[in-house]
Amino acid sequence: MNKVELIGMQFYAHHGCYSLEQKVGTYFTVSMRLKYDATEAIETDDVTKAVNYLSVYQTIKKEMEKPSHLIEHVAQRIKTTVLKEYPQIVEAEVKLCKLNPPLGGQVTQVCVKL
Repeated sequence: MNKVELIGMQFYAHHGCYSLEQKVGTYFTVSMRLKYDATEAIETDDVTKAVNYLSVYQTIKKEMEKPSHLIEHVAQRIKTTVLKEYPQIVEAEVKLCKLNPPLGGQVTQVCVKL
């Protein structure tokens, strides 16, 4: 099995428990590690045998556009959708970070990893 990572994808989205967060929005980063058998793609140099990173990015972007209260919920939605839409992926890990969360102090980011 081989791993492919999409690291540091940046999105502006409207996730959060507070109404202001859902109205105004903030910045998020998403990183995703995908595990699949890339042997045929590696040996043949055939792009159709590989996971299409652009397509995976677009799937993640679409999920980030749907407002949610919890980043845990968004991360699970991303993971579930990617595994469903790309059956060649056998394992996935997603890390979703909210930048500058409103916690009443100086915190650069809060992250969940599933």
